[in-house]
Amino acid sequence: MSQQSEEAKDDRPDGTPVLTRLFSASFIIPFCVCLLTWMVLSGKFDSFHLSLGVISCTIVAWLSGEQMVRSRDGRWRPGELIRFIAYVPWLLYQIMLANLHVMKLVFHPRMMDHINPQIITFQTRLNGEMARFVFANSITLTPGTITVFASIMGTFTVHAIDDASAEALPGEMEERVARIYGE
Repeated sequence: MSQQSEEAKDDRPDGTPVLTRLFSASFIIPFCVCLLTWMVLSGKFDSFHLSLGVISCTIVAWLSGEQMVRSRDGRWRPGELIRFIAYVPWLLYQIMLANLHVMKLVFHPRMMDHINPQIITFQTRLNGEMARFVFANSITLTPGTITVFASIMGTFTVHAIDDASAEALPGEMEERVARIYGE
């Protein structure tokens, strides 16, 4: 192997050349998803903000792109990515419903009678690290619940603001995350 090709490789164990990695789907797909999200959420389209977005999204896609589209054994997971993208609108809807529920609790004249903060522990049926990661973050993104601890053995400890929020766990959210990752 020539010295030039040796220098073109990065320090990854598989020795993938840097340029090949930049033009691979495992970089381009996460980069585009991150940049689109950046643009939608920031709402700023001037050169300063767009360049910050491009830099940030490049770093994120470079560091974690492989995790988003490939399994640990290197197999492609385009189905998981598509199912995850389909999951996001449902999650946003649940976040909106939870916001309304928490708002109702806060503005209720007898608020203290309805709020019952509690810590619940349950065992998830999810086996994959990414599935547990998405599930834990989905719980935390939903107002009224916070994932306090998620063990590698699948035990989740969650703080819930009231009984209704606690009873909903693990529930439909776990089922939908399981469908994403085929569990």
